[in-house]
Amino acid sequence: MPRSGWKHQTRCRSNTKRYLQFGFDAVKSRESHTALGMSSFITDTDSDYNTDLVGDDSASFSLESQKILDWIKFSVATGTVLAVVSYAWFLPTGPHLGDALLDNVQSTIGTTDPALTIFALLMIFAVSHSGLASLRPAAEEIVGPRAWRVVFAVVSLPLALSCISYFVNHAHEGTRLWDLTHVPGVHEAFFLANFVSFLFLYPSTFNLLEVAAIEKPQLHLWETGIIRITRHPQAMGQIMWCAAHTAWLGTTTSIAASSVLVAHHIFSVWNGDRRLKDQHGKAFEIVKSKTSVIPFAAILDGRQELPEDYYKEFLRGPYLLVVGGTLAAYMAHPWMMAGAALLQW
Repeated sequence: MPRSGWKHQTRCRSNTKRYLQFGFDAVKSRESHTALGMSSFITDTDSDYNTDLVGDDSASFSLESQKILDWIKFSVATGTVLAVVSYAWFLPTGPHLGDALLDNVQSTIGTTDPALTIFALLMIFAVSHSGLASLRPAAEEIVGPRAWRVVFAVVSLPLALSCISYFVNHAHEGTRLWDLTHVPGVHEAFFLANFVSFLFLYPSTFNLLEVAAIEKPQLHLWETGIIRITRHPQAMGQIMWCAAHTAWLGTTTSIAASSVLVAHHIFSVWNGDRRLKDQHGKAFEIVKSKTSVIPFAAILDGRQELPEDYYKEFLRGPYLLVVGGTLAAYMAHPWMMAGAALLQW
């Protein structure tokens, strides 16, 4: 299943965590050095201040800074949006907008072939998702960041759920070109690749209160954590996820889905850098000079020097939830398939 808008089997890879945001106005405190033990995963403390940072500290989280009222608002807003989308898009008692989308797509392409259908659905999602993201600076000037985030979610969420549901139901269909499911060790290798891919979530995914527009959404310039390995972790993780799923499934449907997802995320590498440069200017150029798109490339050529305690940048609440959520999603595969089958897509 896909990840950007799909990691909700996993990732829709998704957002169950909230993390302290940092503005770009000044260098912020690096809350990355904490005592070992469970507290390491929950709250960071200001034991170090890195004056070399020009961007934001990835996945930093402070339990003390959380406000119960914000999380009540988040729960109400998220629950309301999901209820409305479910009713309008999927439920038998609703207007069946999801069915209408699927019918129109298949009518337009002239076939119900699952490979071509998922290709078309994902193309619609990719154009909508990246298009709205590119319009963000101009749109926010007109309607404001919170209102534009709502528009973005209202368009992206139903399309992502449609893609996920259709893929779950039809991933094993189409022509099967190979079968590696009985090769010893292959399942374990693909599981490991999928698990690691979730550690490559883009840090902005963790800012749930911004995702839900409870706090003002920002275009963050992340600099630490997974960004030290690759400046575009979401794209690299998606490619890893697609490779593992396609190799395991071996169907034309999985190949079609992965081709669009990989192409979309390759485009996002260019588009993401462009948007960050427009927003952050010289600061982005500094971060870019110390990072790479290809994982570990900047480390190997000496442009990125990892701190001795680099591992502590992953000993944080967000990654504890990512690990737990990834394992839970893997074990929930049968229920996901059963739930998607109820749609009869």
